[in-house]
Amino acid sequence: MDSSAVGSDAAAEADPPHVGGHPDEPHDESFNDRLNWLRAGVLGANDGIVSVAGVVLGVAGATTDRTAIMIAGVAGLVAGAMSMAAGEYVSVSTQRDSEEALLAKERRELREDPDDELAELAGLYVEKGLDADLALQVARQLTEKDALGAHAEVELGIDPDDLTSPWNAALASMVAFTIGALLPLLTILLVTPDLRVAVTIGAVTAALALTGWASARFGYGSVRRAVLRNMLGGLLAMVVTHLIGQALGTQV
Repeated sequence: MDSSAVGSDAAAEADPPHVGGHPDEPHDESFNDRLNWLRAGVLGANDGIVSVAGVVLGVAGATTDRTAIMIAGVAGLVAGAMSMAAGEYVSVSTQRDSEEALLAKERRELREDPDDELAELAGLYVEKGLDADLALQVARQLTEKDALGAHAEVELGIDPDDLTSPWNAALASMVAFTIGALLPLLTILLVTPDLRVAVTIGAVTAALALTGWASARFGYGSVRRAVLRNMLGGLLAMVVTHLIGQALGTQV
């Protein structure tokens, strides 16, 4: 027998395959919860940046009065932050209500008919590619450890211990919107009238590039696509609202 083959077999027996995940992949925390926070935060920040930039640039297209621009910007910030918080709370509450109803149904089925539920779980693992004997073995072991968790993950795609809080999502959206909105508002108020539009557009574009990069970086998406999407959408919104402001300002 080849001595190198013997050596490799011995090494394999001495060093069994490593069990675990890649260190750069999100196995050590709830990725679903992370994505929910990311979605709420990035969506809130982007909305704050773009919507308030559109408001203040639209008003700046119609008038150079700093007070009018400030009033419009502050009103847009407060209304937008409250709207984001309320919308996020309602959305996540609805999602959570649905998840809790499904989990309650699953608890009842496990309590009333555990044998059928075990067979159902094994069948789901067969559909995923396991043979029948192994699927039944896996289903039994998982049922003994956490029956509800096993069924919720495979059947419903839900982690019973990781339901998103609507209050946390609402607060994250409101805070993110406010932080994002402050950038165009403060920029257009602090810069001289002859430069305020150009500087505000530049600052907003840079901020949108940053939020696009952050969303891609923490969500494991394409950085280039996210950055371009944010920047182009924001630029379009700012140009359109400013032109509308100029058109209306000449007619009033």
